[in-house]
Parts: sequence; C-alpha cells; structure tokens
Amino acid sequence: MRIHICAVGRLRKGPERELIDDYVARFDRTGRALALGPAQIIEVEDKKGGGMTAEAVLLTRAVPDGALICTLDERGKVMSSPDFARLLGRWRDHGRQDVAFVIGGADGIDRDLCARADASLSFGKMVWPHMLVRVMLAEQLYRAASILAGGPYHRA
Repeated sequence: MRIHICAVGRLRKGPERELIDDYVARFDRTGRALALGPAQIIEVEDKKGGGMTAEAVLLTRAVPDGALICTLDERGKVMSSPDFARLLGRWRDHGRQDVAFVIGGADGIDRDLCARADASLSFGKMVWPHMLVRVMLAEQLYRAASILAGGPYHRA
C-alpha cells in the first residue's frame, strides 16, 4: 500500500526535512516486508494566494485516483499509536493500493475537502504547525510499521 503525504508548502533543508527523510526511509525499510510503502511527499504551493479553497484544489490534484483520503485536522480522531498501526493494517488488508494523508496550510484544510475525506486524524487537541505535522506523521508511519512488524521501536 503506497503512502502519499500531500501537503501545502515547500519544506526547505533543515532539521524538519532531515527528520522527515529519516523517518520515511525507516518506514520504507520496515514496511516493505509488510506490503506498506513506499511513502512519498507531494508538496503543493498556492502561489496566487487563493487561500484554503485554492489549496484544496491543488491538494485534490495531488491525491492519486482511487486513493483513500485521510486528512490531518485538529477536529479529527485522536488515537493511540497501536490503534493507528491497526488502522493502516486494516486499510492494507482491505486492498487499498494508495492512502493519501492530506495536510493543509497555516489556515487548515478547506471544509469541502474535509467532507470528501474517508478519515480524519488529529495529533491532539492542540494545533500544531503544519510543517511539524509532517514530521509527526512520518514518525507515526514508521512507528506503525514497527508495531506491525513486532519490532522493538514502540515500547508501550
């Protein structure tokens, strides 16, 4: 099951990019034997300043045809890492070929795009910078693969 992280904004070189690259590489290695991955990051940028509506159009174009859409949104479902791992495994086991995790810009995700999503996740009641959400998602994807593989990374 291929993973697509569709996000608003370009992440330049720096600590966030290094963390994302590291966790995505770990996910790809661990997930390969589990039919998870590869993961790719698709960045979109609204250069015309059209706001959330324009960002939603760009994000929708970035999502592969037929992909399950999961938004990262403060109003989404909060779950534990093992529950997230089980969710990924369930999507894979039900034959999903592509899952697109959608991360909006600084103002969030357009309500129409949220309404079209198959699922919505939250990393808690606090609002996180959208660039950090990418790091947190990449880490949780690796953690989920490690949990499904029975690896020692998750110690809960």
